[in-house]
Amino acid sequence: MTAYIPPLRDIKFTLEELVGLEQVTALPGFEEATSELADSILEEAGHMAEGILAPLNRVGDEVGAVMENGVVRTAEGWGAAWNALVEGGWNGLPFAAEWGGMGLPNLLNTAVHEMWQAANMAFTLCPMLTQGAVNAIRLYGSDAQKAFYLPKMVSGEWTGTMNLTEPQAGSDLSAVRTKAVPDGDHFRLSGQKIFITYGDHDLAGNIVHLVLGRLPDAPAGVKGISLFVVPKVNPDGSANDVKCVSLEHKLGIHGSPTAVMSFGDHDGAVGELIGQPNRGLEYMFAMMNHARLAVGLQGLAIAERAYQQARDYARERVQGRPVGWTASGSAGIVHHPDVRRLLMTMKCQIEAMRGIHYTAAAAVDVAHSHPDADRRAEAQQMVELLTPIAKGWCTEVGQTIASLGVQVHGGMGYIEETGAAQHLRDARITTIYEGTTAIQANDLVNRKILRDKGVGIAKLLAEIKAVAVELSGDADASLTVIGQRMVEAVGSAERVVAWIVEAQTQDPRLPAAAAVPVLELMGQLVGGHMLARAAGIAKARVTEGADHDGFYAAKLVTGRFFAEHVLCHVAALERTAISGSASVMGLDEALL
Repeated sequence: MTAYIPPLRDIKFTLEELVGLEQVTALPGFEEATSELADSILEEAGHMAEGILAPLNRVGDEVGAVMENGVVRTAEGWGAAWNALVEGGWNGLPFAAEWGGMGLPNLLNTAVHEMWQAANMAFTLCPMLTQGAVNAIRLYGSDAQKAFYLPKMVSGEWTGTMNLTEPQAGSDLSAVRTKAVPDGDHFRLSGQKIFITYGDHDLAGNIVHLVLGRLPDAPAGVKGISLFVVPKVNPDGSANDVKCVSLEHKLGIHGSPTAVMSFGDHDGAVGELIGQPNRGLEYMFAMMNHARLAVGLQGLAIAERAYQQARDYARERVQGRPVGWTASGSAGIVHHPDVRRLLMTMKCQIEAMRGIHYTAAAAVDVAHSHPDADRRAEAQQMVELLTPIAKGWCTEVGQTIASLGVQVHGGMGYIEETGAAQHLRDARITTIYEGTTAIQANDLVNRKILRDKGVGIAKLLAEIKAVAVELSGDADASLTVIGQRMVEAVGSAERVVAWIVEAQTQDPRLPAAAAVPVLELMGQLVGGHMLARAAGIAKARVTEGADHDGFYAAKLVTGRFFAEHVLCHVAALERTAISGSASVMGLDEALL
């Protein structure tokens, strides 16, 4: 397996020139976030990714987390890596100083986690989920709960989980059966949860479980779910009635322990209610929305890791004589046109995903910290629109890019020793957990488009169209092509949105049948928008004479490739959505 090299040049370009890190760090609360500090954070996070986490990726895959005599143990070296994370205060990067955090923007935390997820996705699931649990307690916990849990969790001395899924309750959380019985000033929980990432491990002194359960008098369905905090170790230092029953044997992310958890086998697991009774699902969404963006980031990260390995292999692997090769001697397969096509397909979509994720991350910061209420509301609407795209589209593309990485390696990619297959296996879960692609697509169609009859998304499409129209009239040939293809794609999106609103009144199954193609269409469009804007910025830098190494000129080529090889599929997706939805349910189930 090749080494991982953090793509700091493109990360900094996306942060500073495309998204506007300077505007984010100017928000109230981020006074310490100077450009010098941001550079230092990125450099040090990159060193940790490259030097500590990436070398552990292979051992995590081969050895994995194991359960021995009821004790869950992580792979060799993982404990030392976690200690380095704690000692560096990394888990507290986006949290306020009052809880021991650094008080830095979510945007910067996103860039750090991109590098860590790319270096070692299985490891980085632990700080990712811990940060989500911190957010839930910070927003909805009592003052006493915050004072007790947050300092240890922000530091990383304690880790956090979310416990939603049960054997009979996967995506349908209305079927949750875990019981929570009042017992004085606390509750006794009993039930089983499955697929709990880092539900048990040996990295930290305590594991703080956020658990969905039902009170005895709770109403049926999702309206009767409450949220409880249930630590592995009780505040008095005694062991809670919580245990890991087994670890799942998985296709990928072997280094991450995915636990079957049992609560209350004896006297009941001691827990505290978070917030108000029967509002647990609402509270858990604070953690779930964080996780959805974070999992979407995994799609970007694993794609970057697979791309780097495929690119480096293609430069070194000699096989045949490339078409049109006139130089003497041999040449790497990177000179074969179709290998180049594969690598460009990977590269352009990675840059598109990075733009989407960093834009969403910046919007989160604005939504939370801008002094103007209208700006906060606008930013929150952007977060809500981009979340299903960032999670759904980026994980599907990440999985595809990991597969293309295997293809570039040829037969060697199918052999585990090269490491290309691990990226594909690790990527496969990202389209499933924290809400499948279909769940993200239905969220986009039903909650983000139909909820306001397309008004909110129309604003985003208008913004995209304005950039597209401006570029289509540029004198530069690449910008003209990008702009023209973007104008065409926006037209497709506008027609699809209008069709969704109308089709819902005829047969609600039609928009549902079209949801995933619509998600893919919007992902390609928004991704194209990111590359179009990047190309415009790059052209200005080239004109200024600031392109000393070809970095900006490459943005023009990459943007044009995306427009001609990816964005062109938007028209087909429009037809699939509008004309093809009726045939989805057209066949009797007996004939399937």
